[in-house]
This record gives sequence, structure tokens and C-alpha cells, in this order.
Amino acid sequence: MPNNRMKNLTPVQQEYQELAKQEEPKRPLFRNSIRAFLAGGVICLIGQGIQEAFIRWGGFDQKSAGNPTVAVLIIIATILTILGVYDKIAQWAGAGSTVPVTGFANTMASSALEHKSEGMVLGVGARMFELAGPVIVFGTVSAFAVGILHWLFNPTI
Repeated sequence: MPNNRMKNLTPVQQEYQELAKQEEPKRPLFRNSIRAFLAGGVICLIGQGIQEAFIRWGGFDQKSAGNPTVAVLIIIATILTILGVYDKIAQWAGAGSTVPVTGFANTMASSALEHKSEGMVLGVGARMFELAGPVIVFGTVSAFAVGILHWLFNPTI
């Protein structure tokens, strides 16, 4: 808890916060980092394998194989979310399972599943973007800012 918030607490509340902090289990940061690295790497390796398959057997070139690869990764992540497998992977891998495409697909699918009892329009359609909305907004604003910076520093385009 930040120090400025601790000042507003009573002495008993401050004592309790200190006691709670001492009893809090230590997080295994090194182990979590290794797991995230391995899981993210495996997801990226699978994506690279899918892309290479599109290039070799699908007749795509390096540039055009990206879009179907992303689509396949989204489908795989969505199916694994529906089956409840992706949640188990995410629990073990932590941040490594939030590699943008698969993590985003998991967020959308799990939110849609959670609200399906409210109906297709008001449940799935309306609430699906509840978790993903901030990601979409941040991505759009970031892309706009990077585009403006690129335009400012490289005006030949």
C-alpha cells in the first residue's frame, strides 16, 4: 500500500496492513518468468509452424501468409477456451499465455461464454467487448500515435 494511503489509516489499520504484508506469501518471480517465457515461446513457435505450412503447402508467400496464420491461431485459442483448456494453460503460464492474438481471442471467447445466458445480442454481443474494449482502444490509440510519430520523422511517405 502506498505511503500516502497509509497516512490516512488509523493506527490499528496500519498495524493490520503491516501484519498482512509480513504474512503474504512471496511470489516466485523467477519461476513465473521462466514459465511465461516458455509458454509464450511455444505459442509463437506454433504460429511460426502454421505460417511455414501456409507458405510450403498453401502457396502463400512470406507476406501474405500472416493473415491466415493469425486467423488459425484465433480459432485454436477460441476452441481451447471453449473446452476449458486455455484457462489451464494460462494458469500455469501466467503472462506468457497473453501473447497478443491468442490472449485476445481467449478474452473475447471467455467473456462471450460467461454472458451467453443473457442471450445472443444483449449477452454475447454486448458484453463480449467488456474485457476486450480497453485493449482495442489502447491498441488503436497507440497505432495512431506511432503513425503520427512515423509521419513526423519520415515525411517522405
